[in-house]
Amino acid sequence: MTTAPAASPTRSDGPVPFASHDDALAYLNGRANLERVRTGAEVADAMKLDRMHALMERLGNVHLDLRVVHIAGSKGKGSACEMVASCLQSSGYVTGLFTSPHLTSVRERIRLGGELVTEPVFDAGLARVRDAADSIEGSLGGCTYFEVITALALLIFAEQAVDVAVLEVGLGGRLDCTNVVSPDVVGLASIQLEHTDVLGDTLAQIAGEKAGIMKPGVPAISVPQDPDVLEVFRASAETVGADLRVLGEDLVYSCRFEASHDRGPHPKVCVGEEGEGFEHLSVPLLGEHQAPNCGLALAILCELRERGFSLPERSVAAGLEQTPRRGRLEQVHDAPRVVIDGAHTPESVRDTLRAAGAHLRYDSMVIVFGCARDKKIDGMLGELVRGADKVIFTKSSLNPRAADPAELASRFGEIPDAPMSLAFDGVRDAINAAARSAGKHDLILVIGSFHLAGETKGMFEAKRGGSRGTEKPGA
Repeated sequence: MTTAPAASPTRSDGPVPFASHDDALAYLNGRANLERVRTGAEVADAMKLDRMHALMERLGNVHLDLRVVHIAGSKGKGSACEMVASCLQSSGYVTGLFTSPHLTSVRERIRLGGELVTEPVFDAGLARVRDAADSIEGSLGGCTYFEVITALALLIFAEQAVDVAVLEVGLGGRLDCTNVVSPDVVGLASIQLEHTDVLGDTLAQIAGEKAGIMKPGVPAISVPQDPDVLEVFRASAETVGADLRVLGEDLVYSCRFEASHDRGPHPKVCVGEEGEGFEHLSVPLLGEHQAPNCGLALAILCELRERGFSLPERSVAAGLEQTPRRGRLEQVHDAPRVVIDGAHTPESVRDTLRAAGAHLRYDSMVIVFGCARDKKIDGMLGELVRGADKVIFTKSSLNPRAADPAELASRFGEIPDAPMSLAFDGVRDAINAAARSAGKHDLILVIGSFHLAGETKGMFEAKRGGSRGTEKPGA
């Protein structure tokens, strides 16, 4: 793990500012980054909340005054957070949104009113967090990248006096850095087998970690789940004293498909009792798998209504339509048409390919694929066979755990009926090869990891002159 830098100087009128935004990023990227280490033992050993509590205490426990929506899950939690935040903003509330990972700029993780936090606000807050982290490192060890960025988000949201903060859990839930807040409502997205070296190797064990964000007296909303997951959730809720409600069981939830000229077939959802909930609202993100995530977001908004938030259905519907697609079948280039997605499990790859087939018109699909070597590679490769006309394997330079493209191509070639494939070490070479083989009406889909999606997006942004360049993703 990276050695923490020496304590920073301070002055009587406040923390010494960073000399530049690049210096601020250098400090942040110098913290121990569990996403880049990624051995189960090291991650599990670092996941303790005592350091995070101490860090927030040095910052005045400003997070305790925030009104918070807190969402955990294996898949869909980020989508639900985006939808909740967009609807709150459309309804007139000053909203803070904290998500991870980022694609091209770390400031994507901390958004105010839908906009990335500005560099001056980011840098000034980080200087305060740096000094607070330095002050506790003697007894508790060095603060990690994710602890620092989480503390920074909470500090900025408090200083900017947001009406509500929407927080996506980073890893697990019980011991995640975000679990120092006192939420108004908790959301639980789909639970799948993921991070098994840290969270456990069964759905029940993983559900137990996710359920750790439940709080006494706080409503907890869950999407429909595997029976083993719901058994753990209900037991945890009873133990903690939380009010657990499951879509389709304890809360009215339905989904139907509707076809329109501009969007084609897409799901619409209803949540809550007639006259009190939300009826027949279109799911803004592509894919049938996004319907329960939208249902979760709307159920959370129903709970916020009960707590005094004014959320008219018209404003909520407008907010849904404005939900950004960041890394979720997001088009980043027009000619050739290049779409990125951060799917990195067999289930999410399957869902993304289905969504692309249902919503994106194309003649042939050329997939650019790269993933981490500790993921379920064979499962993802099997899904690619079903949806790709050609696959080009590559690896992101941002991911030290990236699988070797040649090895991916070799394993892919062993699958019956696998289409033609190529392998390139560099993302730019892979995209150029895809562009050469793609016709006017074909689609290039970049998939397999957020690192790969982010590097691709950053490459096109740099080409257009609209970005400082892709920063290293964090935890």
